[in-house]
Amino acid sequence: MAPRRESRERALGLCYEREARAISADQLLDDLPAAPDAYAEELLRGVEQHEPELDGLLREYSEHWAVERMPAVDRALLRIGTYELSWGDGLTPGVVINEAVELAQQYSTKDSGRFVNGLLSRVAEHVQDHAS
Repeated sequence: MAPRRESRERALGLCYEREARAISADQLLDDLPAAPDAYAEELLRGVEQHEPELDGLLREYSEHWAVERMPAVDRALLRIGTYELSWGDGLTPGVVINEAVELAQQYSTKDSGRFVNGLLSRVAEHVQDHAS
């Protein structure tokens, strides 16, 4: 089994590609030469299944940012992170946020890490408030 960090990185690529090609997760997975690990696939399918709710949370907690106008890599990372925060089993919010920030710094713009950190932190507060 791949470490979660690698799974998240793979899921980022898959979510990005699914949106860029405007295809379903099933179509994308059928086109792959090798299947992703189970957690990467879970993230891909979870993001697809809950995309309206994920985008709703991102819209609510982003300050003056339309989800559609966010950089595509940031949008994919934010959806993955929001999915993990909202539907992930026993995941520590700090770990989810830190790994999303690291991936944003590696794959997106110079300001993306700070943007992802701030938005996922607000989402995490919302999730924790509604879990109580």
